[in-house]
Amino acid sequence: MIYLRLIWTYIKIGLFGFGGGYAMLALIEREIVGPGWITSQMFTDIVAISQMTPGPIGINSATYIGYVAPGEYSAAFASPLWGILGSILCTLSVVLPSFLLVIYTSHLIARHRDSVVVKGIFTGLRPVVIGLIASAALLLMNGENFGYESAQIAWSVALCAAAFVMVYFLKWHPILIICLAGVAGYIIY
Repeated sequence: MIYLRLIWTYIKIGLFGFGGGYAMLALIEREIVGPGWITSQMFTDIVAISQMTPGPIGINSATYIGYVAPGEYSAAFASPLWGILGSILCTLSVVLPSFLLVIYTSHLIARHRDSVVVKGIFTGLRPVVIGLIASAALLLMNGENFGYESAQIAWSVALCAAAFVMVYFLKWHPILIICLAGVAGYIIY
C-alpha cells in the first residue's frame, strides 16, 4: 500500500538526513522521484517553494509529497482527504526519527561532551555535511532550474550570479532578493 511505502521512505529520510534540508535533498530526490511518485520538475518546484515558505525543507516536502503521491499512485486515492492523510503520515514519519534521536542523544552528548570519541564523531560529520550540501547544489543545477534553451540558460545563470553578488557582497536581504527574482522571472520568462 502506498501509505506504508511513504511512511517507510520518510522514516529513512528522517533517520539518515543529517545536516539539514540541503543535505537531505539527494536522499529525498532518490527516494521520491526514483519510484515515480513525483516528477523531476515537481521535485524542483517543491525545493523552490520550500525555500520561500516557513519551515524546514524536509518537512515541507514530506507534507507536499504526502498529499500528491497517493493520487499519483492510483486514481482511487485522488481525493483531497487521502492527500491530507498522506501529508499527516509523511510529516510525522520524517519528524519522528529525529525527535527520538535528539531525545536519546542529547543526554549522552551532554554527559560526554568532552569525550575524544564524541569530538571525533562531530569532526568527522562536518565535512560530510558540507559534501552533502554541495551535492544538493549540483543536484539543483538541472534543466528544470536553468532551462534547456541557450537563452534561458544564459538568463538563469545571470540571475543566479546577480543574486549571489547581491547577497554575498552587497549584503542585501534575502527576502528582497526573492521578491526581485520573482519580478525578474515574470518579466523575462
